[in-house]
Amino acid sequence: MEKRKIKVGLLLDTFEVPAWAARLIENIAASDFAEITLVVLNDNTEEVPAPNKALVSKLINNRDRLGSVVVRKLLETAYSALIERNTYLPDANQPINCESLIKHCPVIKAKTRRTTWCDYFYEDDIEAIRNLAPDLLFRCGFRILKGDILSCAKYGVWSFHHGDNLTNRGGPAGFWESMESWPETGSILQILTEDIDNGAVLYRSHSCTNTMSVHDNVNNYYWKSLSFMQRKIRELYDRGESEFFSDVAFNNRHPVFYSERLYRRPTNRELARLTVNKIIEKTKLLYTNAFFLDQWILLFHLKNEFSSSLWRYQKIIPPKDRFWADPHVIRRHNKYYIFIEEYLYSTQKGHIAVMEMDDDGCYSEPAPILEAPYHLSYPFVFEHHNELYMIPESAENRTIELYKCVEFPSKWEFQMNLMEDVEAVDTTIYFQNNRFWMFTNLAENVGASTWDELFLFYSNTFPSRNWTPHPQNPVVSDCKSARPAGKLFLENGRLYRPSQNCSHHYGYGFNLNEITRLDDKAYAENVVSRVKPHWDQQIRGCHTFNREHSLHIIDAIYRRRKYL
Repeated sequence: MEKRKIKVGLLLDTFEVPAWAARLIENIAASDFAEITLVVLNDNTEEVPAPNKALVSKLINNRDRLGSVVVRKLLETAYSALIERNTYLPDANQPINCESLIKHCPVIKAKTRRTTWCDYFYEDDIEAIRNLAPDLLFRCGFRILKGDILSCAKYGVWSFHHGDNLTNRGGPAGFWESMESWPETGSILQILTEDIDNGAVLYRSHSCTNTMSVHDNVNNYYWKSLSFMQRKIRELYDRGESEFFSDVAFNNRHPVFYSERLYRRPTNRELARLTVNKIIEKTKLLYTNAFFLDQWILLFHLKNEFSSSLWRYQKIIPPKDRFWADPHVIRRHNKYYIFIEEYLYSTQKGHIAVMEMDDDGCYSEPAPILEAPYHLSYPFVFEHHNELYMIPESAENRTIELYKCVEFPSKWEFQMNLMEDVEAVDTTIYFQNNRFWMFTNLAENVGASTWDELFLFYSNTFPSRNWTPHPQNPVVSDCKSARPAGKLFLENGRLYRPSQNCSHHYGYGFNLNEITRLDDKAYAENVVSRVKPHWDQQIRGCHTFNREHSLHIIDAIYRRRKYL
């Protein structure tokens, strides 16, 4: 007997929806686990105030409001002209007509009883919705929902809150995080309750805040978060109601206080203050970029025991026309071979280079060993069956590429694409329990960031083009700890995964995550140590850690003067 799909109803204001929502509707309609069976269309019409009899009377009666509107427009124009000049494409909020995707669905046009902020459905419409028996309703329209609509579908009303409800309730989406320069911007998928932005959380994720563009800040996590709905509906379909909602209850078992303010649209006074602060921040950034170079460098320490004091690490500083980053190490012939990304500012493209280091810390200049027409970085090197392999990051080519060393350390031959048509970064392989585990960060949707979500795949053979996705994918959805930062390693019998902290800015810091479960059913890890760029005033970030034998090596953003 064929398993019944999850029946989804849509709550829309109009058939014209933002592009991210249209993509979500399209994906659900095309899926093998869900179907759209109902559209509830907002049939409210705004009351239009009667026009004043004379223009003079109209201006007099609305002079305060008119002045406020003019001031706000001037502030918004100043912000757009001086700060937010570049827009990120594709635009997640571009209006798209989705009627063709749902033309087969019955449509209920619903008027609601409206209070200042909320919509209450009338009983006739509630009954009509219940008769069509949707499993869940997806809110992509109306205002704050209250009353019987919240319980008329079997699994409730599912809704995005584009903000972390632990730190930000209200709105506008992505505005306060960007304008107040928060290090990260959260987003959740929740089942709505009567308590605003405090429903049962189904999914929570965090992205790095774009502090110089509200538009781009919102755009990134709109594109990313559309996957949350698909993932949770598929999980409900695969696991079944009892197991799924048992986990939901467990994950929402604690009472949670909210002690921040309820965020609202900024007043003109607030907008003026925020705009002035942003202009100052942008001016400082322009000054810094004009006179200083934030350059990736290498730092190392030779020690038999685990070397955890970063102030002891010695710097390897490249010439000012390039940077060196993503160090990975192989030890052969009583030497360390350090494979790095070498990025030339003149070409705006990275290639893979190698440098040698002896046991006294004396090192050679890097020599290029692998170049492509596209950017290469993160040269993950590893040994299997006495053969040496490399997986450099080739996201610009939308591939995960495998190379084999045919003449150590300088000659490498392409073997195969492990994956194609993927935007994957910093791929890292680990062998355990007769399986090869592939850790890689992916952007599932065009427009989303590659910093936020870690995906796990496995294969019983290597090399292989056939990788099974882990059922928990993505196994991490948080810019603070998702992206790989080096090879996995054992220390005192425990397995650790270095991960990047991409809050604040790209390459802000790295972590050690202890992996507590790794199998084809479940994955679990905990961040046990966080590294921040605080040990040296010139260090602005760090995002890779590797060790081999006695060599411990990291990279770091090093601020130096351009012209001295």
